[in-house]
Order: sequence, then structure tokens, then C-alpha cells
Amino acid sequence: MSLISEPVRLGAVGLGRAFALTAPAITAHPGVRLVAAAAPRLESRAAFEAAFGGRSYDDVRALAADGDVEALYISTPHGMHLEHALVAFAQGKHVLIEKPMTVALEEATQMIGAGREAGVQLIVGPSHSFDAPVAVAADLIGQGAIGEVRMIHALYATDFLYRPRRPEELVTDLGGGVVFSQAVHQIDVIRRLAGRPARQVTARTGGAWDPARQTEGAWSMLIDFDGGVFASLTYSGYDHFDGDRLMENISELGAPKPDDPGAARRDLSRVANEPAAKRARGFTTLDDCPQGVTHEHFGQIIVFGERQDLRLTPYGVEISSDHARGFRSAPFRTTRAEVFDAVHAAVRKAQPPLQDGVWGRASLEICHALLQSARSDTTVPLSLQKGQP
Repeated sequence: MSLISEPVRLGAVGLGRAFALTAPAITAHPGVRLVAAAAPRLESRAAFEAAFGGRSYDDVRALAADGDVEALYISTPHGMHLEHALVAFAQGKHVLIEKPMTVALEEATQMIGAGREAGVQLIVGPSHSFDAPVAVAADLIGQGAIGEVRMIHALYATDFLYRPRRPEELVTDLGGGVVFSQAVHQIDVIRRLAGRPARQVTARTGGAWDPARQTEGAWSMLIDFDGGVFASLTYSGYDHFDGDRLMENISELGAPKPDDPGAARRDLSRVANEPAAKRARGFTTLDDCPQGVTHEHFGQIIVFGERQDLRLTPYGVEISSDHARGFRSAPFRTTRAEVFDAVHAAVRKAQPPLQDGVWGRASLEICHALLQSARSDTTVPLSLQKGQP
């Protein structure tokens, strides 16, 4: 077997909820193979070894020093991302790092520089900009099928704020709340569809609407792009209206779901130890991981074009013109398959993904601009959107 076609030998840093959401995609993808992991808890390491038969370590440095590991998937808490990425780069490992790549913009720049100096690939994701329906819509736009993009609308509402959280996940300046964990999804999708640099952000946030969750739980923002394109992005994590009702009752993770408003709030009210409940949502077995049957999504996305409009669905893209309505399907393999297509292409073929470090930093800048605009009641200009080193 040639090196080009061999699976990328992957090590996982962190075996919590993010890893549990991604593990089925890694297992199913022929281009990657999990060979090792690092996590502080013995129970997590034992679960990994039972599921994958690989080696496990209690420290990321030992994992990064493993000569059989080519790339690390880092899904630890946001505040650990820079440290863990630097450890990987020091050992010459490629990195797939969960969004957001970090919290501070200065750390994002440091991470980009360290990856370049090490001569390795840095991929920021998974995010919903990898989803196949987004790629189909971007291809249609790139081919000129809808004419010029004029305006983009994004709307989603979830129960995010009422899923079990560690204390720091409810402190905005530590990367908590909905902005750093969720806005990146919406921003990434909209940036990919706009296809041009963003210029400025005007925003409002819903901060501390629930006295028991003292952090931002919602946002609405307007992003202006070069060429007169603009996008409106709205999100609520307060577990009232369920945005999946607008997405054929398919959950964000690509599975059919019942209509049960407020379920997360009710469940959380019965939790005595929230950090322990958070840990319990981590990886245990592959059978317990969420399994999607359609593409994932991040709520309602509509692109308004010069000649046609596009509506993204979990199955593909609906195309509306002044005389007809059509549909372009997006073939489904597994959820997040496209993320590991990008990992394999980056490592085996030296093809940098769209969602590299510079891309991740640009989306992070918009997250910061969102907060700054809401706090200052001003429009915030952007300066890191055009691929600067």
C-alpha cells in the first residue's frame, strides 16, 4: 500500500463530549485510524482502549512523543488548546483542533506561527462549514448558478445553555457561553457562502437573561462583506423555541428528534452535580455515541442571490427561482466525513484545507467583534479577514 493511500494514524487529545460526537466519523472513515489517546481520567482511557484497541496516556506530551502517531485531534477545553497544539507542533505532528481554535486572538496568531515553523498542517474543526450541504451551496455559488450573492440569513435556536456545564463554561471571558462555542459554526458557514472577506460587525447579545446562567445565551448580528454582501445571524440557546422544527425535525447532529420543548431545562433541574453530569457525557462506548442518519446542520440558512435563492437542508440544497423550485442532493456517508477527508488530504497530499489556522482566526475575530459591538453599542471593523500571516 502506498503512503498516499494509507490511513492517517491519529491520536486523540481529550475524550470528552466533543470526542464522543466525532468518534463514529473517525471509526467509519477509511482515511484515518485512531491509534492512541491522552486523557487524565483512568475511566476514559480504559474506555478508549476497549473501543479502539490503541494505546492511551495520561499526559499529552507522552502521546505527542509516540512515533506511530502522525496527527493529533485536540478536543480539550478551549483554554488548553494553545498548550496542547504547541506540544504537538514541537513533535512534528499535524493538528486537527476543535473550534474555537483558542479564545484569545494573540494565541491564535501564536498557534498559526508555530504550526508554520514546524512545517505541519493545522485544521480547525469540526465546524458546520465542513457539512456537505454547505459545500454543495458553495459550489453552486462559485459556478455562478444564482448570480451574485446579495444577502444571507441564518437562524438557529437550541438548548445549549442548559446542557451540563463546567463552571468556566458559564464565564464568557474564559470562552464560556454561546459565543465562542456556537457562533463559530454560524460564522464559518456564512463566510464560506459569502466567499469574500468580512469588513465589519454590528451586534447585540442576550446576556444573563436567565439569572441562573450568568453568560451570553443569545446573539443577533449583521456582518458586512466586501462587495456589498451582508448577512444576518441570530441564535438563542435558551431552550424555548426549537430551531430543528425549521429543519425537518432533524437535530443538529443529523438524527430525527421528538418535539419536546424545555427538555434540557427540566433535565438540568434534576442534576445535583453539574460537572459530574458533564463528565458523564464524554466517551464511554461507540454504541453510546450519537449516530446521525443525515448531514449535520446549524439551523436555517438561506442565501439570496441575483437570480436564485438557496435554502440549505440536512439532505442538500433547495433552489428557488422566479419560475421553478429544484433540489441538489448532498450524498451522505456519515456525519463529519468531510472533516476527515480534509485531514487525509492535508496530511497525505499536502493540501491545506479551507478551514486552516488563518481561517479559524478570522472566525474567532468575528466572535470577539460580536461581543465588542454589543458591549460598546458600535460597529466594529475587522482586520484579520484577508489571510494575513
